[in-house]
Amino acid sequence: MSIRSLEPQILWNHFADLNAVPRPSKKEERVRKFMVDFGNNLGLETIVDKIGNVIIKKPASVGMENRKTVILQAHLDMVHQKNSDTTFDFDTQGIEMLVDSDWVKANGTTLGADNGIGVAAIMSVLSSNEIAHPAVEAFFTIDEETGMTGAMQMDGSLFNGEILLNIDTEDDDELSIGCAGGIDTNTSYTYSEVEINPNSKTVEISIRGLLGGHSGMDIDKGRGNANKWMARILWEISRNISIQLVSFDGGSLRNAIPREATATIAISSSDASKFHDLFDSNVATLKEEFKSIEPAINIQATESNTAEKGMSDEDFKKIINLLCSVHNGVFRMSPDIAGLVEASSSLARIVIDKGTFTSQSLQRSSVESTKSEVAMTIRCAFENIGSEVIQGGDYPGWKPNPNSTILNLMENLYKKMFQEEPKVKACHAGLECGILGKHLPGVDMISFGPNIRAAHSPDEKVQISSVQKFWNYYLETLKTIPNR
Repeated sequence: MSIRSLEPQILWNHFADLNAVPRPSKKEERVRKFMVDFGNNLGLETIVDKIGNVIIKKPASVGMENRKTVILQAHLDMVHQKNSDTTFDFDTQGIEMLVDSDWVKANGTTLGADNGIGVAAIMSVLSSNEIAHPAVEAFFTIDEETGMTGAMQMDGSLFNGEILLNIDTEDDDELSIGCAGGIDTNTSYTYSEVEINPNSKTVEISIRGLLGGHSGMDIDKGRGNANKWMARILWEISRNISIQLVSFDGGSLRNAIPREATATIAISSSDASKFHDLFDSNVATLKEEFKSIEPAINIQATESNTAEKGMSDEDFKKIINLLCSVHNGVFRMSPDIAGLVEASSSLARIVIDKGTFTSQSLQRSSVESTKSEVAMTIRCAFENIGSEVIQGGDYPGWKPNPNSTILNLMENLYKKMFQEEPKVKACHAGLECGILGKHLPGVDMISFGPNIRAAHSPDEKVQISSVQKFWNYYLETLKTIPNR
């Protein structure tokens, strides 16, 4: 079945058009032009602000001129990840989509439903002559995934809206009214290289097949972190035989749980048999521990090209002990909101090669003080070995407002349409609403959307029936926006 034949066709066609445009974070030139051309071709007021966000304004439908103006907001960029065996160039190719039963997926890459479905839903209102709506200010932000730059540097004076609908939530029975803030920790350490010992074998260890996922939404699911697993394997083996670390490359993006990692080590030829016994034992242990969570673990050790230099023993001990001990995962659960992760850290990216060790991690919290605490915890661990630590990209959380007018409206509408209570939640992801609220004081905000699973990973998918449910709810919400 063709994506373009799915219902609602207007949304899926806009999504297909959008997914034909490469749109990685920090490289939004093409998708910005696409969106500007879209607004201009409709004859609508189209603005590009100083940072590169796109705003398209559309007057109210006949009879709805007295309703409150609504800001419809989604981000243009998407996370680019692919499986290691997938050949794909994100800079030149459009996403290859396919229909699998009730789901739309991509062929070995991220799908871009985060946040392309939200963008397409907004485009549908702008392009339609049939959809009833109040005055709309469509707000398409850039660089949400790697720094929320568009939200941080937006110009609030360009807006008159009193209500903001952020279409970036990934469960169709949830209404999000709060989110976590975040801060990036980037580190760098220069280590000593030494000659590889004579009579050594070079071995490459690879970890593949982990679920990965969004380091906010999925951090509490107990999934494996390939960087932490690799460090654990190396530490366990080094307790029994001497190894020299040549290189380590794990993870990819700051906000994705690492699915893959590769390390190259040198071992004495005489220890080869013992190494494989130790390796097999550690792999068996991990598989047993994670058998109910990680169904496709693939950890291999193969001989590789002989290396000339590796890390000194002293630096290896410092770095491997750091990687094993640095906090990763949930840091604190909220004492006030049941089931909400309050603070976390994800060890997202590790690169060790040719005398330089760098890392990227992301700390999140819905409470500023515990965000500072978990960021301090990570900083101190790296500074203890002499790493340079740079923390930046700090963005605020979004404090829940249970007395929100738009929340009350959408709660009642959801119950009326679906005969059940929606889940009113704060989430641990870094929605832009916290930042937008700083630029748009007094604007009543809420976030919602259809079911999207495994965002930020090549397993990303969006549910077709859920998009249809979301679509009807979205249109009814626009119809019921109150008067000024």
